[in-house]
Amino acid sequence: MNTSKNHKKILKYILVLVWMIIIFKFSSDPAEISDGKSGFIIEAINSLGINISSTLGEFTNFTIRKIGHVGEYFILTILLISALKEDFKIEKVYIISILVTFLYACSDEIHQIFVPGRAGRFSDVLIDLFGGILAVFIVKLFKNFKNR
Repeated sequence: MNTSKNHKKILKYILVLVWMIIIFKFSSDPAEISDGKSGFIIEAINSLGINISSTLGEFTNFTIRKIGHVGEYFILTILLISALKEDFKIEKVYIISILVTFLYACSDEIHQIFVPGRAGRFSDVLIDLFGGILAVFIVKLFKNFKNR
């Protein structure tokens, strides 16, 4: 294996770890700070002329937070696929990526038990897992489209 390819491979794994740290940091925020971030996103969407609050009502904050879960773990799975495809057959890459995503989501929810105002919820693990499954589905879709 040449040095350039080796450096690229290492960089991909570093990106996975950096993204895991980012997820950990978001999960470390106490509830009031996390709610503030969701509120900021809601205000940003509203400032675009999309009154998301009138559409979703009392579920606005909840919806934004859950979309955040899906997005975080979608990105994690994409990064895992990118890193792992150098070492494994693609079907195994998908399985390993989903497994790592699931285990990291579990550890993230356990971590949140110890954060003020936060709680670990298995339903959030399932939402995170959905983000991972969605990533695999989209990667497979693009791969099939590309191979036509």
